[in-house]
Amino acid sequence: MIEVKSISHAFEIGKKGQKNIIPVLEDISFSVKKGEIVTIVGRSGSGKSTLLNIISGFIKPNKGEVWIDQVMVSDFNEAQFADFRLQNLGFIFQNFQLIPSMTAFQNVELPLVFKGINEEERKRQAEETLNKVGLLEYKDHYPSELSGGQQQRVSIARALVVNPPLILADEPSGSLDSETETDLLRFIKELNQDLGITFLIITHDEKVANIGHRTIEIADGKVLEGVLI
Repeated sequence: MIEVKSISHAFEIGKKGQKNIIPVLEDISFSVKKGEIVTIVGRSGSGKSTLLNIISGFIKPNKGEVWIDQVMVSDFNEAQFADFRLQNLGFIFQNFQLIPSMTAFQNVELPLVFKGINEEERKRQAEETLNKVGLLEYKDHYPSELSGGQQQRVSIARALVVNPPLILADEPSGSLDSETETDLLRFIKELNQDLGITFLIITHDEKVANIGHRTIEIADGKVLEGVLI
């Protein structure tokens, strides 16, 4: 599902003529098989979030290749990757990234609007997906009217509504209490087992890391090891 081949990346800091090069990733290679949950762990500043941004096409690497479902995406331009994301990827964020002026239904419906799906079909798919995450009765609630766990479930519904084969998650439980985190992780495992969705999860939380089939540890921009859980 994912092949990361010899990825290296550095950021340039400072003004023209006085730029400093800050290495972030160095020769990163790993793969994620279809149907796996793989977690990437590392301390803050280890490069794991930069890696996720490269895989999802928000940053173009200085060197190396990224393949998703046998398509080399690292050479895509911005428009090509935007279309690829819409068709193939779902995202779960630490801070949910819901639009506060939209209801739960409207937040979930939004990717379908971008895909050009007609209103009747959008309504059917959005309501079906909200029901799948147990929040259909809250479809007319705004994010401010929902708990943290409910907001995260809305964000999961938004990721699921386009039926992506792969979901990328960045610290998905970072804003949740322990009990809600447990519920979220159980739900991710159910989605993986029941729907066959592949997950790549960035985390520094051991509890989150332990739901993965494999864990990849990154330190100082390098892969330390891959460990079977």
